[in-house]
This record gives sequence, C-alpha cells and structure tokens, in this order.
Amino acid sequence: MNEQKKILFYEEGFFEKSVKEYDPILSSFLEEEKRRQQNQIEMIASENFVSRSVLEAQGSVLTNKYAEGYPGKRYYGGCEVVDKVEDLAINRAQKLFNAKFVNVQPHSGAQANQAVFLALLNPGDTILGMSLDAGGHLTHGAKPNLSGKWFNSIQYGLNKNDSLINFEQIEDLCRTYKPKIIIAGGSAYSRFIDFKKFRKIADKYDTLLLVDMAHFSGLVAGGVHPNPIPYADIVTTTTHKTLRSGRGGMILTNNENLFKKINSAVFPGLQGGPLMHVIAGKAAGFGEALKDEFKVYSQNVVSNAKALSNTLMERGIDIVSGGTDNHIVLVDLRNKCITGNTCEKALEESGVTCNKNGVPFDETPPSVTSGIRLGTSAATTRGLKENDFIIIGNLISDVICGFKNNICDPNIQTVVKSKIIDICKKYPIY
Repeated sequence: MNEQKKILFYEEGFFEKSVKEYDPILSSFLEEEKRRQQNQIEMIASENFVSRSVLEAQGSVLTNKYAEGYPGKRYYGGCEVVDKVEDLAINRAQKLFNAKFVNVQPHSGAQANQAVFLALLNPGDTILGMSLDAGGHLTHGAKPNLSGKWFNSIQYGLNKNDSLINFEQIEDLCRTYKPKIIIAGGSAYSRFIDFKKFRKIADKYDTLLLVDMAHFSGLVAGGVHPNPIPYADIVTTTTHKTLRSGRGGMILTNNENLFKKINSAVFPGLQGGPLMHVIAGKAAGFGEALKDEFKVYSQNVVSNAKALSNTLMERGIDIVSGGTDNHIVLVDLRNKCITGNTCEKALEESGVTCNKNGVPFDETPPSVTSGIRLGTSAATTRGLKENDFIIIGNLISDVICGFKNNICDPNIQTVVKSKIIDICKKYPIY
C-alpha cells in the first residue's frame, strides 16, 4: 500500500507540471543554453532562431502520435488530424518553391539525401559531388560518410583563380566516369550556382541532377536566390537554416515517377514513423515564409552578409571568392597564419559563435582547417542591420588581427566581448 501511494504521488501533476517543476536539473541546462544564445552573436551559417510559434508547434501534443505512412494511407488509426498538419506543410512548401511534389517527412537534410540515393541508386554506382574543401557537404560523397562508402564517389572542385565552381572539370569527370547523379549545392559555397549550366551537363551525359539547397532554401523562398526547381530532377533541403522553420529535411521534385520512388525510399525504406511535431514546426515556419515580411528578412540576410564581407576585406582579411551572394562569408586565414580551430575558439571566447571550416585547396586536416565560416541568418532574425554587421565585422577583425604566434591577445577579447554583450542586449530573444 505504501509503495502504491508513492507511485500515485509521483504521478500527480504529470499533465500539469512544467519541466522546471518536474526536472529542475534539465531545466537549468535549458535556461543555461537560452542565456548562451542571448549573450552571444550566433554566426554559424547552419543555425537560426525560430519564432515562438514554431517552438510551440514543435513542442506540441503531436509528439505523442505515430503516423507511419502518408496522409490518407497510414498504418495507424487516429491520424485524421495529423493528416491535416502534413498536408498543410506540403501545400505551403509547394507554394514557396513552385514544386509539384513534396515530401516533408525526412528527419534531416542528410536523410533526405540518403532517401534520394536509396530511391535511385544501387551500391557501387558513381556519384559526382562537390569536395569538402571546395564547400561541399559530407553527404555529397565524402569518404567518411555513407555516400562515400557505399558509392563510387567522384569529387569536383573550384577554379584556382576565382574560387568558383569548375564546370570544365565537372564535364571532364562526367565524360570519364559517367555518374548516375550529379550533386550541386554545398555547405560553404557563398556564390550563386548556375543551375542551368548543371542541367546542360546532366542532359549531355544522361545523368540525374540533384540540387541540395539546404543552405539557401530560405533565400529561394524569399525571392533573393535563383530557384533550382525548374532545372533539377530532385531538390533536397533542410528546413531550419535560412528557411527558419522546424528542424528537419524535405525533398521536392516536379517528376511524378521519381517522387513515387522517393516516397517509398523515405518510408518504409529509410524511416519509420514521421516526427509529426516536427512536421508541425515545418508547417508553422513555411507559413511565416509565405508572408511579405520574410521577403524583407531574406533581403536583409544578403545585404548584411555583403556588409560583413566588405568590412572584413577592408581590414585585410581574405574572403573566399572575394565576397558573397548569400548568407555565407567564408574566411581564409592562411595569410594571417592562424588555423580555423584556433580562431573559432578565440571568437567564441569573445562572444561570437562560428565554426572552423576548410577553404579551397586547404592542406590542413578537417579537424584543424585554414578558415572559418560565418553566416548572417540568425543575427538578422534578431533584428541586426547592416551597420550592426559593420561593427561586428570590425570586432571580428580585431580578434583576428590580435593574434601573435597563433595566440590571441586576451585584452582584445575582453573588449570585444563587452561590446558584443551590449549588442546582444539591444536585440533580445524570446
């Protein structure tokens, strides 16, 4: 009886208590992370801040629901409401990108790419993607990744003179290796991609074209970046970077036959039940992206990136390709004799979060790198404007130029951190 009372007492408040009441240790970590986000300038190009609406949708009661299958064709009962949610996300994505067919179930961008490979390739087939040091992504055929282990992965790079995509090399590799799929897009490429030229090469060598627009999909939705949908056979993306919706992945195409294969690859081929609470977060973010305010936001993301890039170059810091057309600013530190991992740590201690990153023709290992990648999406969401990014660009330059013998002057870091905190207070989150 005493044991039963203990159990009943523990269960009291199960549906009412907050995480702070139920699990104060975990709650303290959540609050700690919120303070970190508030008091640092987030410049990791893969990250963004979602709205409270997206937070609420993604933390909703839909986390309780299993819904294996697709709307109208589920393997579980009680799916009449989640069908509406998924259909809403699909319809909004179709409008955003002018796509006929959309699958919103992939748990991530990596799994979206894996689903395409599962649907359209056999192990050992040849794929052609951008190399990591050129700005590509792990899932585009990098050797440590599944895409580089299961397939014959060939990699293309950039021109040495301008750090732009080397289309002559792509055509030579297609002629020699006859890939089944060409992958365009990357995680650290800051210029517009000529999708029309990729399409022409794909047609010439009878290969499929996959565009991974994970980084710039929000800019496409906002009308400030070319849309790959008219040129690609399949388009994959994450949904949380510049698109600023619930964290996950998505696959789009205008080819019905390919879409049927992709649907089967996502479920039951690769995943089980979709994360319906995440799909709700996607729907919420897609709804925001359809508004005129998101177009203004996208324009600001790009103008802020240009202001940041120009400021860094004025301070004598090398920027790969000499600028940017999107949200990414890729910094080459080789002329400063600083490694990327050292610079990343120094900037974080100074209140700026970024990530070490390889640069074209980088000879250092991926754990070290010769560059850092900066992005403007998250700070733009907070409300920072071009003048703020000029100030931040100069503060970042102070840290980089404050290095001697690969060690940053701690006094400079202290001053920079104080100024960064002042900026953060001016633009609070949540």
